[in-house]
Amino acid sequence: MSHVGVPRGTARKRRSVALLATGVLTIPVLAGCTSDGEDPTSVAVPQDIAPASRDRVADGSTLNWAIDAVPSTLNAFQADADGATTRITGALLPSLFPMDAKGEPRLNPDYLESAKVIEREPKQVVLYKLNQQAVWSDGREIGAPDFVAQWRALSGKDSAFWTARNAGYERIEKIERGKDDLQVRVTFSKPYADWRSLFSPLYPKEVTGSPGTFNDGARTTLRNTAGPFRLRSVNKPRGTVVLDRNPRWWGDEARLDSLVFRAVEPGKRTEALTEGTVDVADIDPATANSIALAARYRGGNGGPPAHGPGAGITPAAALRSWALAHGSDEEAAETAQAAREETREAVAVYAAEQKALSGFAVRKSLEPSYTQLALNGESGPLSDDRVRRAIARTLDRQELADAVLKPLGLPAKPPGSHLALAGQPGYKDGSGALGEQDTKEAQALLADAGWTPGGALRSTRDTKAGSEAEKKDDEGEKPAAGEKAAAGDKDEKDEKAGKKDEKAEDTEKDDKASREEGEYTVGDDKPGSRSSGGSGVTAQDKQPGGAAGAYAPAGTAAPAPAAVKSRLGKDGKPLSLRFVLPSGPGSQSLRTVGEKIVAMLDSIGISTQVTKVADDSYFKDHIASGDYDLALYSWPATAYPATDGRPIFAKPEPATDGSLLVAQNYTRVGSDHIDQLFDRAVAELDADASRDLLKQADARIWAAAGSIPLYQRPQLVAVDKKLANIGAFGFAAPRYQDIGFTARQAAGPPANGKK
Repeated sequence: MSHVGVPRGTARKRRSVALLATGVLTIPVLAGCTSDGEDPTSVAVPQDIAPASRDRVADGSTLNWAIDAVPSTLNAFQADADGATTRITGALLPSLFPMDAKGEPRLNPDYLESAKVIEREPKQVVLYKLNQQAVWSDGREIGAPDFVAQWRALSGKDSAFWTARNAGYERIEKIERGKDDLQVRVTFSKPYADWRSLFSPLYPKEVTGSPGTFNDGARTTLRNTAGPFRLRSVNKPRGTVVLDRNPRWWGDEARLDSLVFRAVEPGKRTEALTEGTVDVADIDPATANSIALAARYRGGNGGPPAHGPGAGITPAAALRSWALAHGSDEEAAETAQAAREETREAVAVYAAEQKALSGFAVRKSLEPSYTQLALNGESGPLSDDRVRRAIARTLDRQELADAVLKPLGLPAKPPGSHLALAGQPGYKDGSGALGEQDTKEAQALLADAGWTPGGALRSTRDTKAGSEAEKKDDEGEKPAAGEKAAAGDKDEKDEKAGKKDEKAEDTEKDDKASREEGEYTVGDDKPGSRSSGGSGVTAQDKQPGGAAGAYAPAGTAAPAPAAVKSRLGKDGKPLSLRFVLPSGPGSQSLRTVGEKIVAMLDSIGISTQVTKVADDSYFKDHIASGDYDLALYSWPATAYPATDGRPIFAKPEPATDGSLLVAQNYTRVGSDHIDQLFDRAVAELDADASRDLLKQADARIWAAAGSIPLYQRPQLVAVDKKLANIGAFGFAAPRYQDIGFTARQAAGPPANGKK
């Protein structure tokens, strides 16, 4: 499913941000931030992968798996590594502690017999005992030389290695061979709680042993691997990465002969599924709905197909399904059915699509990631934590989660943590540190910050109403409005009044057009106000003479229109925020959520300027550069929040040129206290104590109100119904060797085009 977010591969970016010295964010009393127990409501949504025992999975066949694009690099430690890099290397390289279904790291017995901390004092020592059968595809044993080479490449001490992350590796003091070649001793210079995050994936020393092979050699090929599959080819022009069974694999043999990752743009996934060029694809809700309709009308009466997927679909059923898919109700569908002779060709095409799609199932779960509202606290109104907290307490997070997840039949409980998701060990709802949705409290916070209704109006203390009009009248200029009306200018008044409805209609059309062009302001387009965000003069105000009895004594301040009075402002300036949203077809759910947020802010008088930008520039040109006030994007969950959360929430450090070094903290909101809690958590080897420190850090992140988690992202995957052990994996890493067809592959040729 297409979305705008931060790939997991960037979660441990190398950072140059140091610990900072000044300023601690003032926060309210932190509720429940040191509780020892787990959240009783912390229940993970189960994965949906059509599980089957290996003896039920047929041996052989080729699986085509859609990815967004052929990855730029197969080196997961480089800056341009992406989700496709992670997925492909997962089938090729050792992962020592992959995540399980609860989002917790688990020892992988294919590579390790054991791994544990054997010494804590004077220094932490971890002993890895490797699986005796574990070898690289060239036959060489996996051993200490591979660990040493990867440590040296990623430690950050040699700038010749172009690495995007070094978290944890910089804490290693030395790596030694143990009692034999199958033991590896790793000694740390500083305690490191997240040591299980290291050496996953593990590359052979042939890749990490020199800057040349690390920087360039592993970008397009991996000659030496150690997974259930090996790399056969990377063909960017054809958009394919082809993997074959690894003949030297010592574990459970892969059920598939070959695994093909095929580049298919998110907007073309339905077409690829229909044409049979892919068997598995992440999809959007629209494609999921098409598959559901196909399943509903297969066999004409909802029964099973007569001969294979979709074979029993009749023209009448297809037409009814087509009408429903295009917004008609049952009655309209029956009417359309009567005219099917005129739409025979369209029905035939749609029936073929339904026939193909009925062979797929939609596997659904929740992704290990959450979508947040980011508030840029670098400058402007949002630099005031009271304004940020007011916005956060205005939001109805439950309504926003419902809008995205309920139509998909998925649980819609808003996340209560920035550092863990429901079901993960140590998850605790820390949102109480910020407070629940409360409009009155939000208004009080804004008033305390100086933003009041009507505060955007310019001061009129030195100007008396009517004085300028009197001056102009004395000088023989245009008469006052009341005098003009008294002079009997009724015809002009009637003419303007007659055009009132026409002008209102034109204004409405202009407003609609401006919204569709990609940028518009919400909050200054109330009834009776100018769409440009001006004074809010009504049609009645524009008429000569105005309303009867509307004259105030000389010297009375001019009344403000009601619409302007309701807008918040301070010192003559309105509280207006720039809300940047992506415009691509795969980002519709973000725009839906954005529209609801705009309405919520508008209800308390905050104006919002919405700007829609292309997906490919959204993150790079706006989020990362700080060119926004409000934005929506996603962060992936992690099994190592002490390590991976630090650069996301670390307090920015001023650079010598006056800019900020933000690492991955794109909200520019942080505190020394938060940084200190992360530093203590990552050095705490007692798991419970480390989690308690992270809960305290999360509570303070909530109180800072730079990032407001809204909902866990939905995961929708179209999967051939004959496939087992693949689909919406949730937290867990795929077990590639167990994936396969429960019957011989019937559709789609193998990667080489031969049966």
